[in-house]
Amino acid sequence: MGRPVAFFEIISTDADRARGFYTGLFGWTASDQEGGYALVDTGAGEGAIGGGIGAAETPEEAGVKIYVQVDDLEKTLEQAVALGGTTLVEPAALPGDYGRFAVFADPDGNPVGLWG
Repeated sequence: MGRPVAFFEIISTDADRARGFYTGLFGWTASDQEGGYALVDTGAGEGAIGGGIGAAETPEEAGVKIYVQVDDLEKTLEQAVALGGTTLVEPAALPGDYGRFAVFADPDGNPVGLWG
């Protein structure tokens, strides 16, 4: 069984600009969270993929990332590394009751998030 893409994230060196760009272009709404992060509602209805727009701490961190929902972060991260990926962020708790996440780079260097 495949795993669903559960979340997307747009990280920018100018998060306010990125927020204005995407909400203006696609009609998305963005609600402020802690630390200047904004949760995105794409308006696609119940069961749609949610997202977020936030500030990059470094220029290298900027970009778009998907998060795939998995049952076991550690096991999936180990599998990603065994297949040629590289761990970028070890499993860690998200604020509130949003669960845990981890990030790896695929063999081409693209960051991919895991959420569980």
